[in-house]
Amino acid sequence: MSESTTTDAARQPANADGEDHDLGAAGSQLSTAPTDTVVPGSFGGVRGPGAKGRLVWTLREITGWARWFWRQLTSMRVALILLFLLSLGAIPGSLIPQSGTDALKVESFKAAHTTLGPVYERLGLFHVYSSVWFSAIYILLFVSLIGCIIPRTWQFVGQLRGRPPGAPRRLTRLPAYATWRTDAEPETVRAAALDALRRRRFRSHVVGDAVAAEKGYVRELGNLLFHIALIVLLVSFAWGQLYKSDGDKLVIEGDGFANTPTQYDDIKSGSLFGSDDLVPFSFDLKSFTGTYERTGPNRGTPRTYEAALTYREGADGAQKKTTVQVNHPLHIGDSKVYLVSHGYAPVVTVRDAKGKVVFHQAVPLLPSDSNVTSQGAIKVLDGYTNAQGRSEQLGFAAFFVPTFAGAGKGTMVSQFPSLDNPVLALTAYHGSLGSDSGIPQNVYQLDTSHAKQYKTADGDIFKDRLAPGQTMKLPGGNGSITFEKDIKEWAGFQIVQEPGSVWALAGAVTAILGLAASLFISRRRVWVRAVRGADGVTVVEMAGLGRSESAKLPQELGDLAARIHAQAPTAPPGTGPADDDAEPGTAEPAEPDAGAQDSDAAATSVADTSAADTPAAGPSDADTSDGDPDAAGPTVSATEGAEKQ
Repeated sequence: MSESTTTDAARQPANADGEDHDLGAAGSQLSTAPTDTVVPGSFGGVRGPGAKGRLVWTLREITGWARWFWRQLTSMRVALILLFLLSLGAIPGSLIPQSGTDALKVESFKAAHTTLGPVYERLGLFHVYSSVWFSAIYILLFVSLIGCIIPRTWQFVGQLRGRPPGAPRRLTRLPAYATWRTDAEPETVRAAALDALRRRRFRSHVVGDAVAAEKGYVRELGNLLFHIALIVLLVSFAWGQLYKSDGDKLVIEGDGFANTPTQYDDIKSGSLFGSDDLVPFSFDLKSFTGTYERTGPNRGTPRTYEAALTYREGADGAQKKTTVQVNHPLHIGDSKVYLVSHGYAPVVTVRDAKGKVVFHQAVPLLPSDSNVTSQGAIKVLDGYTNAQGRSEQLGFAAFFVPTFAGAGKGTMVSQFPSLDNPVLALTAYHGSLGSDSGIPQNVYQLDTSHAKQYKTADGDIFKDRLAPGQTMKLPGGNGSITFEKDIKEWAGFQIVQEPGSVWALAGAVTAILGLAASLFISRRRVWVRAVRGADGVTVVEMAGLGRSESAKLPQELGDLAARIHAQAPTAPPGTGPADDDAEPGTAEPAEPDAGAQDSDAAATSVADTSAADTPAAGPSDADTSDGDPDAAGPTVSATEGAEKQ
């Protein structure tokens, strides 16, 4: 058996006999990337005489340039550039306040930055995701990806329907090569090769005197899945932005919520979102449970933080029970109900000058620290009459601490989040609270611009601190307010509707899997040729070709050679005369490629030769064969051309 060295076919000079053309056919379509044959220049060619010639030339020129621009747009290079630009374009949307998210912050930014504000407005930086330039990048990226995927998919389907191409004439020119002589029949060798290749999941068939096999189609499939997944992600994000809704609702224990726009405390939605797109459901807050660490460095940290709900899907759905916790929302269709906040709602009773109850309800107060020190407003807008019998409005600035340190032990700051020693501090106002002005008001703040503060007989501000069950009587017999012993808790919920989230997740997972397949799976082809020489000994040649050079290809070829060698072992020495001048693929055993073996070519050769009974790639033992090359098993070699030196 003769050792042989090989070079990458792509770096060989063209020969007049067409051998490289044959190798090019065998190495074609290892990728679905289209070949760019359109180059910029004059596409119109020679212009004919007259107006007709000018018209024909103009049409050819326009068509040529259109084809060139289309090929550039649908190239992977441009797709990556557009994806990078899209990422850059999203940065201002995260750093600059957006009008669709918080219009008040946008106005505050404009007021604080009189120079930058108008510039940002013209550039559309206050509404990045709906701006013309961002939409243009988005649409171009869509077109680029779709234009890239369609031809590659069509070509890939054609490859799946076809068969691996036949073996090149000279297998010694391929990156990985093995050869040996055997007494087995060529048909037996080819049958053994088919069996070994199919066991290794190669698509294989017999073409002439050789077996052609191919493997690694998942690489191109992963590449296509990656690009399709990008389109799914883009569509999902666009769909989610256009049809999303995000609202907040504060619910007191015993109260409920129905998913309609008027029930929200505030709601933001996409530009194409309508009230009919809301998922129909409702829920009631039965109770809120919050327990906290009592001792140690984590004192006051929540241990239990959950809301017990009963909910219905649709108008006539069956009532169901559930518990919503932080990061464990309630899922109803495309909507998610998150538990985001908690506080207390003291129950107060207000009576007018005649002792008539004009207000009795739980008033939610907003926490200002981790120990739930809370403040807010109590507004009596209708039904109250003072001691003189005149109708007016009452307002109380309320300050609540669930755990009061005690009189003389500091300010009104809570010492712990639980209701250990609740105290409600009140300051009273009367007159007009501005509710009839038509200007929207914050329910947690008092507008005292047209109201008077109650004063004591000494002219001091009238205020008091109440424990549960205590009553504060207003000066001049103008009524009273009672802090009831029943203190309710409230929970803040964020209701988010994102219709494209599931598709976005599926696209992201598919993109990762597709990218992994395209990076770690190698597309390669293997050929096994078996022909009988003039001396009656069968010459076996094996060669492999991959899309890119890899050390795994010679190893895989060596393993396949070992499997086939077990069925067709090396012929004993001296079986027949060997003509060292014969070329591979003829009746005689293969001879090393003269160009690769010539020392003047300075080629670098790495050959792994094993014994006859272990033909897989391994350390060379040619020196132990008593100088007879036919005593050794198949030689597997991987070499690079002299021009790489």
